[in-house]
Amino acid sequence: MVRLLLFLAFLVVPVLEIFLLIQVGQVIGGWPTVALLIADSLLGAWIVRREGRRAWRRLQETLQSGRMPERELADGGLILVGGALLLTPGFLTDVLGFLCVLPFTRPMMRRLGSWFFARRMKAMAAASPYANLGVPFQRPGTDSAPGSRPGSTSGSAPGGKVVHGEVLREERDV
Repeated sequence: MVRLLLFLAFLVVPVLEIFLLIQVGQVIGGWPTVALLIADSLLGAWIVRREGRRAWRRLQETLQSGRMPERELADGGLILVGGALLLTPGFLTDVLGFLCVLPFTRPMMRRLGSWFFARRMKAMAAASPYANLGVPFQRPGTDSAPGSRPGSTSGSAPGGKVVHGEVLREERDV
């Protein structure tokens, strides 16, 4: 799903950007369109610089107070992504960049990103080969859960078949 979205983004977004540039250029002219893109990029760079400094200062304050800087790190990542989008020429990417950078739209983007990553992590956990074992973190190559006794069935699949037996080893003369 993510691969398809990335493929579409790299295919559709440039086509939309070119279409929008042509449409705006037909309405206001070529040079005013270029001037608008330059002004947009300069304004975006100024906002990214200002908001980046604020985010850095809040990150340092949070770390000094001994709290986990979840929100501050998310804000820093959004400012970074927004800055990259603002440097990309085009109106569509500039709108998305401003949504990531502006302080009054950033909480909405942070919630959207949190929802997306939580959903992605659930999908990855469900696709894991250890998802149905009833053991949350099992090391590959082990038959039982960490900390359990060898031979115990705590790491087996729920409802799995248990075969009791005895191991016989042949001793050979070498």
